[in-house]
Amino acid sequence: MSTRVLLVVTNVDRYETDPEHPTGLWLSELTHAFDLFEKRGFEQTIVSPRGGKSPLEPRSLTFPNLDRSARAWRDDPARMAMLDDTAHPDRIDAADYDAIYFTGGHAVMFDFPGSTGLQRLTREIFERGGVVGAVCHGYCGLLDTRLSDGGHLVAGRNLTGFSWREEVLARVDRLVPYNVEQEIRQRGAHYSKALLPFVSNTVVDGRLVTGQNPGSAKETAAKVAALL
Repeated sequence: MSTRVLLVVTNVDRYETDPEHPTGLWLSELTHAFDLFEKRGFEQTIVSPRGGKSPLEPRSLTFPNLDRSARAWRDDPARMAMLDDTAHPDRIDAADYDAIYFTGGHAVMFDFPGSTGLQRLTREIFERGGVVGAVCHGYCGLLDTRLSDGGHLVAGRNLTGFSWREEVLARVDRLVPYNVEQEIRQRGAHYSKALLPFVSNTVVDGRLVTGQNPGSAKETAAKVAALL
């Protein structure tokens, strides 16, 4: 049987804290993983908290964020159609998958943490010996995931993700609903970040792989693939 991976994307298209500001999936954080996993022959399923459409973050479609990988996806109707009809967590059997990989974009701050369906999939995949990956804001999806013993999956584990300093530099610190760097520490995680913002930084702790920002997407996906 081939290796199978769940790729998690958002359903949110606006900052709920200020609906005048659009947001969504940061496209390259999906495409770099998808391209790499596809080359390895992995089977992939895209899932979202509610199923259905996953909107794109407009800023991810502008220079220099729209790189070759993201541009190729945007220009391919078949691939774009995959984001119009993502799977619902309740229709996914975790036993069919070897890894779950959370993509980012500020939108995920609003719908990843409260998804009990995603929490179930993450817990079951991890406890069966699978890999959990997250890039950039994707680690918001790990905030409230608990293992069968009641403890947080991230407790006592080394990880990274989009930092508060990067929120400030991106000028969205007044729009985001919480400080995820602070919140993940409160769950007992050992959070770390690169000395410089926006440079590639990935942390591997056993079967948990996390990347700090969009620039970490390739490295994060490669380290997930290496574990698989």
